[in-house]
Amino acid sequence: MKYFILITAFLTVLSVCQAQSPKPFRLAVAGLTHGHVHWILNRAHDGDIEIVGIAENNRALAEQLMSQYKLPSTLLFTSLDEMLDKTKPEAVTGFGNTFDHLAVVKACAPRKIHVMVEKPLAVSLDHANQIQSLATKHAIFVLTNYETTWYGSNRKLNELFLENQSFGKIRKVVVHDGHEGPKEIGVGPEFLSWLIDPVKNGGGALMDFGCYGANLITWLMNGERPVSVFAVTQQFKPHIYPLVDDEAIIVVTYPQSQGIIQASWNWPFGRKDIEVYGEKGYVLADRQGSKVKSAHNKPEETIAAPSLEKNQSDPFAYLASIVRGEIKMKPTDLSALENNMVVMEILEAAKKSAKEGKVVYLQPK
Repeated sequence: MKYFILITAFLTVLSVCQAQSPKPFRLAVAGLTHGHVHWILNRAHDGDIEIVGIAENNRALAEQLMSQYKLPSTLLFTSLDEMLDKTKPEAVTGFGNTFDHLAVVKACAPRKIHVMVEKPLAVSLDHANQIQSLATKHAIFVLTNYETTWYGSNRKLNELFLENQSFGKIRKVVVHDGHEGPKEIGVGPEFLSWLIDPVKNGGGALMDFGCYGANLITWLMNGERPVSVFAVTQQFKPHIYPLVDDEAIIVVTYPQSQGIIQASWNWPFGRKDIEVYGEKGYVLADRQGSKVKSAHNKPEETIAAPSLEKNQSDPFAYLASIVRGEIKMKPTDLSALENNMVVMEILEAAKKSAKEGKVVYLQPK
């Protein structure tokens, strides 16, 4: 009788634990040519994520990566449609070129499969509008993934400028994003080939890194669309990047504030940091933490970036929480489609401004 009671108790505890442990999130991967794909492949054996299929036409690249991450060849498909029909994922994460983001959404939306793409959302505002229409029609989430979304230092920005507004209204935001250049830092040939293609990437540094600043500024401005955009692009290294810009600066203006986005393939080293100036103080933030000054007679205070919950610091855990209804996404959130539609408006206006050499005014909606 004693052993029966112990066994019954054990089975009860086991049953409760199983009930409390959610099933792994079924995720498929569309494309492998984006260098950020290692982000999801590194998560393949973590338990909370199950990669159920990979669609990639480049067989050699696929076999190389699948061998590197010890993934079975049965996961590989050359057709995205076939992969979706056979594996039935809860969501798809796109790691191909930016031009293909629309094709991924076209395949997933009618099947009611949610999508997360790498930044930016699309190569053009036209593609973005089509993506938004599909997402709305078929009631799916389309998220955009930025590395900077998962920095704990953004929580201090959120607290001071969005939640309690203790620093008053935002007057100026300056965002620096970039590195030495994709070729200089040694990105893979499959990635480089489309990253410097004006069709597949939509541009050069302006698109590759300008999107970070547009995304963060739109978030800090609570989703507000700017009044105007002015941009200057240059080619410091036309012998390396003959078809696209490698240097860009974008100025976005609002009725009472201004944003400056510096996007570059010419920094002496990689950087992703942001300066936010309010009426009563400023915050300078990067991945490691923030420098905060709250008054002219107070010294600058250094604050380490706080640790975040997994579904707030990992894009795939976040995606799972959104899809499964554990987190409710706001339109202004960094990953949200609504935010990234404004991002695409800014980028489109910036390209037009740089080409025509004049300020572009956004039409009210």
